Amino acid sequence: MTLRSTRRGFLRSSAAAVPILAFSPSAKAWLTCTQAAADAVAIPGLDGVLLTSASDRAAAADDWGHIVSETPLAVLVPASIDDVRKAIKFANQHCIKVGPMSMVGNSHSTQGQSQAACGLVIDMSGLSEIHAINANDAVVDPGVRWYELLQQTLPLGKSPPVLTDHIDLSVGGTLSVGGIGGQTARHGLQADNVLELWVVTGEGQLKQCSASQNPGLFNAVRGGLGQFGVIVKARVKLIAVKPLARHYTAVYADVATLIADQVKLMNEGRFDYVEGLGLPQPDDSYVLLLEAVKYFSADAPPDDAAMLAGLAFIPGTSAADTQTLYDFYNRLAPIVDFTKFTGDWFLPHPLTDFFLPRSKAAAFIEETLANTPVADIGFGPVLIYPFPRSKVTAPFVALPNEPICVLFSLLRWAPNADPAVAADLVAKNREVFEAMRAIGGKRYSIGSVVLSHADWVGHFGLKWPFYLAEKLVHDPQNTLTPGQHIFSW
Repeated sequence: MTLRSTRRGFLRSSAAAVPILAFSPSAKAWLTCTQAAADAVAIPGLDGVLLTSASDRAAAADDWGHIVSETPLAVLVPASIDDVRKAIKFANQHCIKVGPMSMVGNSHSTQGQSQAACGLVIDMSGLSEIHAINANDAVVDPGVRWYELLQQTLPLGKSPPVLTDHIDLSVGGTLSVGGIGGQTARHGLQADNVLELWVVTGEGQLKQCSASQNPGLFNAVRGGLGQFGVIVKARVKLIAVKPLARHYTAVYADVATLIADQVKLMNEGRFDYVEGLGLPQPDDSYVLLLEAVKYFSADAPPDDAAMLAGLAFIPGTSAADTQTLYDFYNRLAPIVDFTKFTGDWFLPHPLTDFFLPRSKAAAFIEETLANTPVADIGFGPVLIYPFPRSKVTAPFVALPNEPICVLFSLLRWAPNADPAVAADLVAKNREVFEAMRAIGGKRYSIGSVVLSHADWVGHFGLKWPFYLAEKLVHDPQNTLTPGQHIFSW
């Protein structure tokens, strides 16, 4: 079924804009019709818009973290896959770094991962069409937001198997890093539920890949942090879902008991969604909350007593409510809207996420929370929930070497815009990172931790030679995604 285009119509051109006609490699500058240079190289014809104004470049030098600011030379808002291919090929030929960004000014990375200092940022929101919704999959552009896809699929009783808690994120962005959520214990990451990808490599070649076609590239790009190619279209899996969500919460006395019950529920498959929260309190303690959801139809509601039977939460603390499935998926939208209204949304977010080995997780989390006062968390809660390592098939998503891993996220939210405050929280993230690494944990690569090359080599461990080999095959000039700072040439 072919759908009408949802591509955003805000390609930010104007009648007053001066056309960009060439690039000067020596000056590292784009040239207009009123300029000239001895080494001027004509740029390829584009369907979209190349933006070079100070305001557009400043917007591309920001992300959700509001911590790192690396100003590019220009921003491309593509109107076609061919635009992306031409732009990357041109950049590769002229030593221009390229940073793909889900939406200029709204990238959900937090430490400049999508930025490209003195390079070219590609605003992937220019490609945001839902091409088809089929019985078991959907074909979408990388700039499509998950909530936009859900608005098309839920009326048909279909949904992607896994969603992040915040669904106003792009398909291409989350597939590039992994994409984790409360359904991961059953279905893996979002990157494990993509069936086919169209990718522009670092040399500007458009390639189609899947588990059976170009499988090396397919495996490299899923969770590969944008180092091997830019996703320009994806075929994502869809599964049948019920229209309603019964949402349960309960308070726990300690982390070990919370994780034990989460693992019990994970093994039984009792719920469709299982997460856990640590809610910071004014006295610097944390309320530990189980959050579990069962999807259902109106004619077959779940039995609350049966759903919570055998769990070791504090008696009298359980609660349950019913929402439409879309309202549950989109439950953070009112909070986001409120923080945007107050301006708090635009404060720095030096969050950090880790994957811990289950055997060490409870003690590590308890100790970390004991040393993390509410001032160091702000609006952001703490996330705590387990998932089986076997569910994650994307090879370059680094995980602890145990059968069960535990996500532990410190969703820090700075109290003000003082750069010194954000820098202090990033430094504290580094301390937690080093302690986490000492117990065999791994970092989920979206947060605010400054890593050296040696840190990255250790992050990938035995897979580093394979990661490097794929880089040399698909992006030998190291054109793509410099903001991750994985490679230096």
